[in-house]
Amino acid sequence: MRKIILITGGQRSGKSVYAEKLALELSPSPVYVATAHVWDGEFAERVRRHKERRGACWTNIEEEKYLSRHDVGGRVAVVDCVTLWCTNFFFNRESGLEQPTVDEALDGIKAEFDRFTAQDATFIFVTNEIGWGEVSSNAVQRRFTDMQGWMNQYVAAKADEVVLMVSGIPVRIKG
Repeated sequence: MRKIILITGGQRSGKSVYAEKLALELSPSPVYVATAHVWDGEFAERVRRHKERRGACWTNIEEEKYLSRHDVGGRVAVVDCVTLWCTNFFFNRESGLEQPTVDEALDGIKAEFDRFTAQDATFIFVTNEIGWGEVSSNAVQRRFTDMQGWMNQYVAAKADEVVLMVSGIPVRIKG
C-alpha cells in the first residue's frame, strides 16, 4: 500500500536521522535516494559520512532529478532531500538547455514527484523549511525560496503524515 511521509524542519534539526530511523522501523533493508549534486570536496565528505552512518543494510541510489527512473515498488524509500532536488530543477545544469522559470521548474518537479510516487511503496521525503529565515536581498534566492516552499506545500498536501522536527524532537502535524 502506497504511503507518503514528509519530514520537515530547519537545518540540523534532526530530519535525516529521524527519517532513517523511521525507515529502519518499517523495513530491515530500506532504500536511500540521495538527490544532492556533489559540488565540492567538503560536500563529498558529508555524503561519505552519511553513507557510513547508514550502513550496509541500505540500498543507495544517487539521482539528482529523475527519481521515477528507479523502481522502489514494495520498498521503504527515504528521499533526502526535497530542497536539493528542487535545486536540481531550478538551476538547470544539463548542457544546451535554458534556465527554467520558477513555474517551469515547479511544474517539472511536481510531475516527477507524481510519477515517482505512483509506485506502490512507502516514501519518506525529507525537506527544509528555508522560508523561516529572513527574506533574502538576493532575487534568485527569493525565487528559489518561493519555489521550494510551494513544493513543500505540494508534498505535504499529498502526504499521509507530516512530521516537523524541532531541535531533534519530532512533532506530528498531519496524520
